[in-house]
Amino acid sequence: MQRPEAWPRPHPGEGAAAAPAGGPAPSARAGEPAGLRLQEPSLYTIKAVFILDNDGHRLLAKYYDDTFPSMKEQMAFEKNVFDKTSRTDSEIAFFGGMTIVYKSSIDLFLYVVGSSYENELMLMSVLTCLFESLNHILRKNVEKRWLLENMDGAFLVLDEIVDGGVILESDPQQVVQKVNFRADDSGLAEHSVAQVLQSAKEQIKWSLLK
Repeated sequence: MQRPEAWPRPHPGEGAAAAPAGGPAPSARAGEPAGLRLQEPSLYTIKAVFILDNDGHRLLAKYYDDTFPSMKEQMAFEKNVFDKTSRTDSEIAFFGGMTIVYKSSIDLFLYVVGSSYENELMLMSVLTCLFESLNHILRKNVEKRWLLENMDGAFLVLDEIVDGGVILESDPQQVVQKVNFRADDSGLAEHSVAQVLQSAKEQIKWSLLK
């Protein structure tokens, strides 16, 4: 996929403009209030992706940094986000210093979380890719029942879109192709193992009959 020019962006601590390790922070520009700094751009765009049901219960979630290090903190965050967004028609919310884009589908709510300084369109592209990819693998049934029955596929989809907080892909067609390839490859591997085991069983059987 040919990514927009905004990708990739250097991670803080990398590039010529970064301060040396352990060195002082860059000084404020002339006329800039003391303490005011522009946030360093980063490849690590996504903080979390999660899917809740229409009662706010978690079905799928991945967190990519330590903003919410414990399960308890993650669940509390998800509940607060759900309470804030489940009864609105908007697609974006600002909560706890974070930008959250979201979409509902029948009895599901899909969320993508980034920092407050992240580009909303970039976050929305991840959300759209996630929804369209799930729409394909779930055969246009993006709802709780079908998601639960295809959870492995849903995690594969998410892993193809985001890895460690870095956006890998935003084209749902590319995501679906890669997921199908991985699923086919896994199926072939399982088939090969089954053939080997069957062959071994037959060899043992014939050796016992001799």
